[in-house]
Amino acid sequence: MTNADRLPAPLLKRKAVVYVRQSTQAQVQVNLESKRRQYELVDEAKRRGFRDIEVIDDDLGRSASGAVARPGFERLVALLCAGEVGAVLCLDASRLARNGRDWHHLLELCGLVEARVLDLDGVYDPCRPNDRLLLGMKGSISEFELNVLRTRMLDAARAKAQRGELRISVPIGYLWHREVGLGLDPNQRLQEVIRLIFSRFRELGSARQTFMSLRSEQVHFPRPTDRSSLTHFDWTPIRYRNVISVIRNPFYAGAYAYGKSGNKTTIVDGRAHKSYKHPKPFEQWEVLLKGHHQGYIDWEEFERNQQRLAANAYGKAGDVKSGRGGRALLAGLLGCARCGRRLSVAYTGRTPQPVYRCYRFDLPPKCMSFGGSRIDAAIAKEVMRVVEPMAIEAALQAEQMRMDTLNE
Repeated sequence: MTNADRLPAPLLKRKAVVYVRQSTQAQVQVNLESKRRQYELVDEAKRRGFRDIEVIDDDLGRSASGAVARPGFERLVALLCAGEVGAVLCLDASRLARNGRDWHHLLELCGLVEARVLDLDGVYDPCRPNDRLLLGMKGSISEFELNVLRTRMLDAARAKAQRGELRISVPIGYLWHREVGLGLDPNQRLQEVIRLIFSRFRELGSARQTFMSLRSEQVHFPRPTDRSSLTHFDWTPIRYRNVISVIRNPFYAGAYAYGKSGNKTTIVDGRAHKSYKHPKPFEQWEVLLKGHHQGYIDWEEFERNQQRLAANAYGKAGDVKSGRGGRALLAGLLGCARCGRRLSVAYTGRTPQPVYRCYRFDLPPKCMSFGGSRIDAAIAKEVMRVVEPMAIEAALQAEQMRMDTLNE
């Protein structure tokens, strides 16, 4: 140890903090050598002359990019603010922080209490301009390195996905085979329940009606108990989310889709917070390869199914409206001439009667309301008058037109 590396006696009376961190749980379980070398910094602190040594390893499995909370780093900052730390030991700068905000905040605190920063290359005094410059460069390199690694990883994954070779998670009913790639799950029970969902939706034209029909027949749907391989399932009563997820997933139409969702970054308590799996519009998907693998339905039927789902969306501007139950004849079909909002229906009285009203709890007061019995009766009478001469022929023609529209 040279004279330049020797620490002042007042600092040796303080505490030495060994900061241990690995970015992911996989690294904690697999990269044992890196973890061992970090814990060996305790011996380095003893060699430097420290007697009071504390190891902070609360952040094992946590990224230092600044997007996740690090309780261990916060504890280190608290100890520095209390003036209890004489030196901070780390394997390299990337262990302490991979973002400029945390790194420079730490250096500022070390400079205020005259604490040293130690790694395997030497001792740094943040109060000295040259050491501060070198530490700043190490932090910048660490942050840049993370960005380079992330960019390379994402670019490689995207390039592989564009060829349809990236083995992303696939829905129930498919498996990645070692030799042939993506194919149908050989479990016949899985295949049958998925095909049953599509055939029932083809018949009824509504996801909710499909769910109600399958539930009345006590159909069960698999729930994976091993999310990593999707090889073990518990068969539970089918739920609506099972039906809608199967109908909306392009994989069942033989298409390979990548980049269907994105992430959003918000600032929470002065720190970047990322949230994931925000769905993107269909046209913004990064990769869509039709005919990539064997499908349960063809692509044309998938597109028709999406059009049906969109048409069934209740209360969405510009879509076809449908009744939601109840005695009201014109539910979802009337609009307010004053403000343009769609009229809602309420049922009042001892013998419930429909009332149409322009009202929503989250918007300004209602414009109007009126009883629905008389207008329903008048509309029904007029409809019957129009269709009475050729009622049967008109009904058959209307049904044929509806089926032709759905099959286009």
